[in-house]
Amino acid sequence: MKATAMAHPIQGLVKYHGMRDDIERLPYHDSISLCTAPSHTRTTVEFSMDYDDDTFVVDGEELEGRAAERVEAVVEKARSLSDAAHTVYPVRLESENSFPSNVGLGSSSSGFAAAAMALAEAADLDLSLPEISTIARVGSASAARSVTGAFSQLDAGLNDDDCQSRRVPTNLHEDLKIVVGLVPYHKETEDAHEEATDSHMFQARNAHIHDQIVEMRDALRSDDFDRAFGLAEQDSLSLAATTMTGPSGWVYWQPATLAIFNRVRELREQEDIPVYFSTDTGASVYVNTTEKHAERVEEEISECGVSTTTWSVGGPARLLEEDDHLF
Repeated sequence: MKATAMAHPIQGLVKYHGMRDDIERLPYHDSISLCTAPSHTRTTVEFSMDYDDDTFVVDGEELEGRAAERVEAVVEKARSLSDAAHTVYPVRLESENSFPSNVGLGSSSSGFAAAAMALAEAADLDLSLPEISTIARVGSASAARSVTGAFSQLDAGLNDDDCQSRRVPTNLHEDLKIVVGLVPYHKETEDAHEEATDSHMFQARNAHIHDQIVEMRDALRSDDFDRAFGLAEQDSLSLAATTMTGPSGWVYWQPATLAIFNRVRELREQEDIPVYFSTDTGASVYVNTTEKHAERVEEEISECGVSTTTWSVGGPARLLEEDDHLF
């Protein structure tokens, strides 16, 4: 059976860092994000006796090594939940991104979310989005939030009943615009997660992250733009501090990244424009502002010498029609 799905990548608002279980990818604490659109990943999967082995292709390149292992984990999770006879056959999975990958824009989140959604359909699984999020999670914990879409929270837990993603109610999507400052710089998020607990900043981050979660949830429920994205800006700095003080001393930010930070603060402090920066594990920057100021903000960010685009909030992962199959 063949199925195709689409999912949007996430921007972390309160980000998780480090995993207590590397196989099931169970994070140490809750996390909250929003999905960005129209950026998306489209994925087609098919179980068939005509294939010799499981095959995974992303943006025209067949995956090998660790990248293939992560996709295989998602496939096996779907297989383990299915009673459909055809899931014993090899699977072909092809995926395409509409935006650059490995530059800090969440391509793994949308990739594994779209894969999980398509696999659930192809494996005849009758699951809710939170349940499908547990399949995506074994590829990337961020992907769980991409499944449920918009503003979502992944709860920490030691099993699939507890460690699921769910939506956080808010109306902030109606006025939010996300100016992306693209800073091409390859990064490896998984490596940073693996050594997170070795940073002397890790326990300090964990000590305050639970308050950050409840503050963010309240800000979103209250539709408080400045409070929500001010918290996201603070969390980006906290995440970077923990990442940079690990054994490898990961420093993802580039000169253009810092130039964007400074420009955002100038706009906010000197012109009273509601605008805040945010980064995940990477050099590219999300600049969160309101629709009224989006054009002006994008002009200012582009003057930092980077390419820019403006995105909005994206919805949950969804199935597509047969005409959208990639093969």
